[in-house]
Amino acid sequence: MTLDHRQPPGYQWKAPDSARFLLVPAPGGLTMTQGTSTGRDEPSFHEPVLVSEVAEVFKPLTSGVVVDATFGGGGHTRRLLEEMAERIRIVGIDRDPDAIANAAGLERETDRVTVLTGNFGEMRHLLDRAGVTAPVGFLFDLGVSSHQFDQAERGFSYRHDGPLDMRMGPDATLTADEIVNQWTRSELTSLIRRFGEDKVAGRIADAIVANRPITSTGHLAQVVADATPAALRRRGHPARRTFQAIRIAVNEELSALTRGLEDALDLLAPQGRCAVISYHSLEDRIVKRRFAEGARGCTCPPDLPVCACGGGQELRLLTRRPIEPTAEEVAANPRARSARLRAAEKSAATTTEGSRP
Repeated sequence: MTLDHRQPPGYQWKAPDSARFLLVPAPGGLTMTQGTSTGRDEPSFHEPVLVSEVAEVFKPLTSGVVVDATFGGGGHTRRLLEEMAERIRIVGIDRDPDAIANAAGLERETDRVTVLTGNFGEMRHLLDRAGVTAPVGFLFDLGVSSHQFDQAERGFSYRHDGPLDMRMGPDATLTADEIVNQWTRSELTSLIRRFGEDKVAGRIADAIVANRPITSTGHLAQVVADATPAALRRRGHPARRTFQAIRIAVNEELSALTRGLEDALDLLAPQGRCAVISYHSLEDRIVKRRFAEGARGCTCPPDLPVCACGGGQELRLLTRRPIEPTAEEVAANPRARSARLRAAEKSAATTTEGSRP
């Protein structure tokens, strides 16, 4: 097994013990949903972060489609509609059945919102299928929603005991249980070190293997805490990094971000804007590097009379440094503490080969 997490031929997806994901009829066809997820309004479903800052990024846009690639509870979508009135239409994307069920209420309220079921890592395919071309905006709010964290049966939280699941949607074929109870010691060490950036990854992997079978998130959190040196326990919950690493692997989050961001910047209309909210350094690094690469433009030596690389400036950075939540927002919503917003605008035109920018 390698870190790309591809499954062997003939692998069959199996529902977790909680049997959360059920196929039920929905308007327009068959969709995945959960029997207990209807009737929630947006604030109780998820508290969106940096809402005003996101609205400021998109406010200068002319009319067109804005893609909310991580629709969640629809908080950012609602604010954009309030700020931009009749100028825009929102196409939301989410892989979580609960979010899709929650979105139905907003879709009934306005004909300016359409929500697609899918993974933003398949951005081009989803938008092509929906007939969406040249959006003027893309928004990515990465990570796990408040709703996902607070539902113990989803298995995301080290503070609530639940099954070892951690799938953001039923399209994910790998579960946390398989990683925790089947991966080798070396695979676990590599995973926790790479995606959790944990200095004691080897100790944690040893403890996981020694305590198998690990039966729940609470059990796993205790095993990790016991394996973590006392000095490191004072820096937040000791299981946080391990849970992050496993969740990223289960949902292939970083590869999906790389693909989805690339598609978004390619599909974005000239002078359109892309904004990304990340919650840890691995996500932020991908966004920072891709935006910087697009803003760099021509990379030829300055004394070269003509451009040989053909690299016109693709993007204009709107945030030289990431925007962070205010102290007031963090006080009201502690989960906003690690949020970082970066934004870029697509250039009206790029430099053609043979000329200097």
